[in-house]
Amino acid sequence: MLQPRIPLWRCFQQSTNSRSFLRTYATSQKTKPRSSQSDITSTDEDGSPKKKYSQRVRLIRSDEKSIWLRGITNSTRNYKRQIFTHLWKGGPYKPLTYPKKGMAKGGRNNQGRVCVRHRGGGHKRRIRILDFHRKEPGRQIVERIEYDPNRTAHIALLKNEKTKKRTYIVAADGMMAGDTVESFMSGIPARIVDEMGGTIDPGILASKTIFTGNCLPIFRIPPGTQVYNVGSKIGGKAVFCRTAGSFATVTQKNVENESKLNPQYQSCEVQLASGEIRKVSPYACATIGRVSNHEHHKNTLGKAGRSRWKNIRPTVRGMAMNAADHPHGGGRGKSKGKRIPQSPWGQQAKSGFKTRRKRNRHTFLVKDRERNMGKRRAPKGTQS
Repeated sequence: MLQPRIPLWRCFQQSTNSRSFLRTYATSQKTKPRSSQSDITSTDEDGSPKKKYSQRVRLIRSDEKSIWLRGITNSTRNYKRQIFTHLWKGGPYKPLTYPKKGMAKGGRNNQGRVCVRHRGGGHKRRIRILDFHRKEPGRQIVERIEYDPNRTAHIALLKNEKTKKRTYIVAADGMMAGDTVESFMSGIPARIVDEMGGTIDPGILASKTIFTGNCLPIFRIPPGTQVYNVGSKIGGKAVFCRTAGSFATVTQKNVENESKLNPQYQSCEVQLASGEIRKVSPYACATIGRVSNHEHHKNTLGKAGRSRWKNIRPTVRGMAMNAADHPHGGGRGKSKGKRIPQSPWGQQAKSGFKTRRKRNRHTFLVKDRERNMGKRRAPKGTQS
């Protein structure tokens, strides 16, 4: 489109109030000084200056230990995560790690066959060796709280005051660097027995040992206490409540005799996070508190690439496959050919197909967790 010409006399009229419209080749022009190399910023694909990280995310909320950020650009719009200010910024303690590599990282067995689908790729990792037995006695100082890429919870690096030996444990919620924890799995120290007058009183003992991060046999923990890293047998490692934010509650102790000074315990009952109540050995280990990073379930990946960084490959629907690859495959359009929903190997996946055995139930189960069994659950506060 042709632009209208401006009369020459208007240019001279406006030259007194504004910048001159006429400039010859001999006229000098003021230019901005060239910026140094440090001032030059990178640009996006469209040529616009790239925003800083602080301009690409939006603060949701913050507290003493963490900051919630959410992205506001195309790649981070649905991305939400926690930034913990108290975590260690460096790498792990190398003597307690080993590299994660081999065919198992791709979901293959020793013969190279795929046993676990949707595994492969991902960032390099090192497996942290954690102490789930907690048999070493003595006071231990928490040197630092670290991020572990192999689990949802945070881990704590401990250092024994006497032996100077370092170990990793699952960090409890509220545990910070500089705290002191202790394990009583090998017995009650003589210093605590002397403070009680030479005899072990359960009430006084609980006031001296029930602190966050301490590990005790379950029979020495008062009922109603929240615990995590719960074992199931004598001398065994912790097997329950090890994921982020989980905990169990000691509900009951089954006593063989009624002696108050030296009671003999037959078993103890703990209620897990799912609501299941089960028996465990009274001499099994348990750590006081709950697992750290209890808001882990609120994190979102935001994009498919972030899932690939975590060693997770895409999942393809059965109806999108060929008939030779899946029972739902083949046909014209979105149709599975009147097939009952089933796995690639023919096992039914829905339609009320039972996968649990009714007989030979384990004898340690006291109360099973609430199951839906194909029915709608009643709203909270109403009777079903």
